[in-house]
This record gives sequence, structure tokens and C-alpha cells, in this order.
Amino acid sequence: MTKAEIVNEIALSTGVQRKDVSVVVESFMEAVKNSMLKKKENVYLRGFGSFIIKHRAAKTARNISKNITITIDAHDLPSFKPSKSFVAQMNQE
Repeated sequence: MTKAEIVNEIALSTGVQRKDVSVVVESFMEAVKNSMLKKKENVYLRGFGSFIIKHRAAKTARNISKNITITIDAHDLPSFKPSKSFVAQMNQE
């Protein structure tokens, strides 16, 4: 499902115009990104899931084709973890 399809579905179910729904969806995504990027905070949506920041420690790796060792710096990754109730609903169907 694309962002446009989400906007259309919300507009049909609520009766709100698509351009207004699009602004709300964009604002929601921007709020999640700002929380994770600038504030380094996780976002918790009860009954749906959590957008969490996973920290990866620095490590060494090998480039097999060139037979050299490289260092991968520590970095953070955004991740989504579904709630238990969401996973239970997925497994019922």
C-alpha cells in the first residue's frame, strides 16, 4: 500500500478531503522522523507498534573480493516493532 492509497482510504472512510488528509499524513510522518532524528526518541503507538532506534556497535568486516579488512562505524537504524495485539491479529488470519 502506498502513501497515496492510505490517503485515499482515510479520505473515503472519514469524508475529509484528500488534500487535508494528505497534509495530516505528511505531518504525522514528519513528526515521527523529527522525534527519531533530532530528539533521538522512540515513538510508541499503543495497539499498533513502536518506531524504535536500534544502535549498531562498531565492528570489523572483510571484503572477500579484495581480501582486506574494513571497519564499519557505529550507527543507529530506525526500526518498526509491531505490538503484541497487532501480531496476534496477523496470526489469526
